[in-house]
Amino acid sequence: MNNKEKKGARGFDINSFLGLIIATILMVIGIVLTKSTDEATGEASYIINWISLVNFWDLPSVFIVVGGTFASLMISFPVSQFAKIPKHLGIIFSPKKYTPEFYIDQIVSCAKKARINGLLALEEDVNQMNNAFLKSSLMMVVDSVDPDKLNEQLEASLENLDERHGQDCSFYDKGAALAPAFGMIGTLIGLINMLKDLQDIESVGPNMAVALITTFYGSVLANIIFMPVANKLRMRHEEEYLCMKIVSEGVKGIQAGENPNFIEERLLKMLPEYYKVKMAKKGKGRSASSSEE
Repeated sequence: MNNKEKKGARGFDINSFLGLIIATILMVIGIVLTKSTDEATGEASYIINWISLVNFWDLPSVFIVVGGTFASLMISFPVSQFAKIPKHLGIIFSPKKYTPEFYIDQIVSCAKKARINGLLALEEDVNQMNNAFLKSSLMMVVDSVDPDKLNEQLEASLENLDERHGQDCSFYDKGAALAPAFGMIGTLIGLINMLKDLQDIESVGPNMAVALITTFYGSVLANIIFMPVANKLRMRHEEEYLCMKIVSEGVKGIQAGENPNFIEERLLKMLPEYYKVKMAKKGKGRSASSSEE
């Protein structure tokens, strides 16, 4: 049995990287691109005015929006959640690839060997496996753990994964809600200062800048940082959860002594429709092919 988990290697997510770069470039273009009209001909054209970027930098607004957002997150979440940020960025840009077909192949291979040679024959193969959940789950089968206890352990692992990842996503969901809120707080601060010193014409411009730029900062922070990170983490969670669910169902099938072909068919039915089509095109899995008929 091939235990070389090539499909579990990390890869670079070019889509996440390009999305961040493109969003930033398009915003900068929108800021510096200025419409100009020729006084002689009346023709309109666009010119690049890099000085416009200076108009979108305001230190008080940074303190209000960025500082306020993270300060509020500190109140809402423990320090350990902030310590996970580098790990989450790694998951976004360099994720571990979870490939369901790899785990299905592993489970079916183990089921065939157990059916012929018995459950104890799996011990050597299990010790060579790299995936911790697959290894521990099969080892419980080899050790003849009671089916009810096995099911309880597997369900607890899935629930723990779901809860842990849910907390991670809620951190960024909260940030996406707080950033625009602090942008609005900055807007109110700017308007209050402007109205209080309305007689001072020179103070109107800076106070109005704070009032508007904080809203801009809050929207950027929410829509380019927090929301995309939360959504991408959910996608990564769904990929990992599906593979763990496949392992869980497959291991219970092996312990019950089910036919390997039946186990394979049942696991293939757990795959999303697009993945079934993908596997059918590759000619992998008789169930994947038959499901498209």
